[in-house]
Amino acid sequence: AQTQEKMTPAFDIDAPRWDQSTFLGRLRHFLAITDPRLVLVPNAELERAKALVQGCRAGLVPLGSSQEQLRYAKTLYDSAFHPDSGERMNLLGRMSFQVPGGMALTGCMLQFYRTVPAVVFWQWVNQSFNAVVNYTNRNAASPISLKQIAVAYVTATGTALATAVGLNLYTKRAPPLVARWVPFVAVAAANCVNIPIMRQQEIIHGITVTDGDGNELGHSRRAAAKGIAQVVVSRITMAAPGMIILPIIMERLERFPFMKRIRVLHAPLQMLLSGGFLLFMVPAACALFPQRCSLALADLEPELRTSIVAERGDQVPYVYFNKGL
Repeated sequence: AQTQEKMTPAFDIDAPRWDQSTFLGRLRHFLAITDPRLVLVPNAELERAKALVQGCRAGLVPLGSSQEQLRYAKTLYDSAFHPDSGERMNLLGRMSFQVPGGMALTGCMLQFYRTVPAVVFWQWVNQSFNAVVNYTNRNAASPISLKQIAVAYVTATGTALATAVGLNLYTKRAPPLVARWVPFVAVAAANCVNIPIMRQQEIIHGITVTDGDGNELGHSRRAAAKGIAQVVVSRITMAAPGMIILPIIMERLERFPFMKRIRVLHAPLQMLLSGGFLLFMVPAACALFPQRCSLALADLEPELRTSIVAERGDQVPYVYFNKGL
């Protein structure tokens, strides 16, 4: 066993390194945990980071550990382990995989949009990926059955396919640029369906809300609705710049003779450019809203509000909850 010592009381490993009440502070946090290089970290190192974080929480860490080492361990922990359950998340669902996974899918959806079979295939692949991400980043305190997962997956995929195929046929005579925007509309529509259905248990039964010190106060459906709505906005925002601006860039580039000669490189180029957009947009979209979301006591369900007031009086003006990603 490694020699351990008590940490300096002033150091709190769970204290945010940057101010999470500001967008810039949250952006710096998510730039760290969505770094695509983190997908290459082996599971053994992730488990060591988890052990180090848990040891630090208990006041015991290996002798000689620096604060920088502990902060890096916390970054690994936040990137790979669920904030509610503490379980290691599957690789495809982690936010650090959003850039490599998203750039491949976005590039292919934007490149192969002309024929119905291509639209169907890439929208299906994209929604399969989204289903994994949404399930992985749900509020783990609200379990979901396999049947509910299947319903969410089929519904979101159907919505995306119906939107994409319908608009693809409708825009046959529209300017080429309009047709290039069809994948984004399909992705946005699917997100509006996929996330709420995948997390329907939270809406039905509510999610755990706490006071400022983390003490559980009850379960709120309104808190769940607010958190899910913010996640939907974040996901659409994450995809929007790349899927709206990139088609404009590609349409301009494809007018050049050299681009007409190297059509085989169009898809790899779109993937690369998509990755450039996502490298910034993934952390920026995640940072739009605080991860530890708040809701005013006055906005809670009447029965929960009455219960909290009866127990705490006016000491709890706001409740807090994990909104998920």
